Amino acid sequence: MPIANYSILKGRVKDRKRATAQSAHFQILIEDAQGVQYRAAVNAKSKVAPSEVLYFFSDNYTHEILDKIAQAKLPTGLTAVPSKPNGLALDFVRRNLFDTAQMQPLPLEVPGEDNDLNDKLDLYIQRAMNNPDAELYAFGEPWGPETKPDQYFAFLPGRGIHDIHMNQGNVGQFVAQDGIWQDGGILIHFTSTNRWVALFLAFQSQSFHTDENGHAITKVPGGPQPVPEMADLHLIAALVKPQAGKPERVYILNASPNAIDLAGYELVDKANRREPLSGVVPAGEVFVYALNGQRVVLSNDGGSISLLDPTGLKVAGVSYTQSQVSQTGRLVVF
Repeated sequence: MPIANYSILKGRVKDRKRATAQSAHFQILIEDAQGVQYRAAVNAKSKVAPSEVLYFFSDNYTHEILDKIAQAKLPTGLTAVPSKPNGLALDFVRRNLFDTAQMQPLPLEVPGEDNDLNDKLDLYIQRAMNNPDAELYAFGEPWGPETKPDQYFAFLPGRGIHDIHMNQGNVGQFVAQDGIWQDGGILIHFTSTNRWVALFLAFQSQSFHTDENGHAITKVPGGPQPVPEMADLHLIAALVKPQAGKPERVYILNASPNAIDLAGYELVDKANRREPLSGVVPAGEVFVYALNGQRVVLSNDGGSISLLDPTGLKVAGVSYTQSQVSQTGRLVVF
């Protein structure tokens, strides 16, 4: 079954413990506004080979989900989140949170500074711990309350959140945990400067191509790392807020030396609405597709656009924020 009770844990960072060979989780002590404590357990090593975890960290993150979080005004502590599009749920495949091709593998611990996953996590978590205005949001599966003290920080009752990583496209025994709109991650908001940090993790054994049950639908050839192949089609711009009487438009670049027939391709918006495409994109040219407003809709509140090929694989994906569409008639350039 997919993970249970998908939730967001919001609070202040009070302490942390680095992962070890014996305990391959980076542990974070989090406290809510009422003084209730929780532990966030972050995987720093995979149980399935290769063991190095893939990471994507950004210290100046922008995405439409940040607008959603601001509007939600979540209380501190745990908040259950529906696993569905157009809300607060994370999905590495469908929400275009970041370019998954930029994920890099890192070992848990090696000699030296700033060269392993422990070091990378510690940098950002210590920064949050030392800033009283920092609010951490951890996405994953909660556990507890338990009848015993927490084994790492000794607070009672033990409780917290784990599965703070991609939760789909699994292999072996972990396929049972597959699901969509239930991925884990950490966002840190430095409120005085309105700056966001994003920490996203995945396992090299996972696939970024998944069906509507979250199961892997392909293995990318050329190695164990599940990075999408270089696509010939790119989403380069969109007219999200057209002038009155004009349609929304999506601009698709064909970077290949051959014309590409769009028959069978689909556009997908942030609400998972789909629109089949038609037409031919000449080699090296841009195809401008006008939306009819009956299927895919580009929200002025921020959103995402994905391009699926005829087999259902995502070949391109972008996102935009509410502030990027403030001016009528101006293209959003990706």
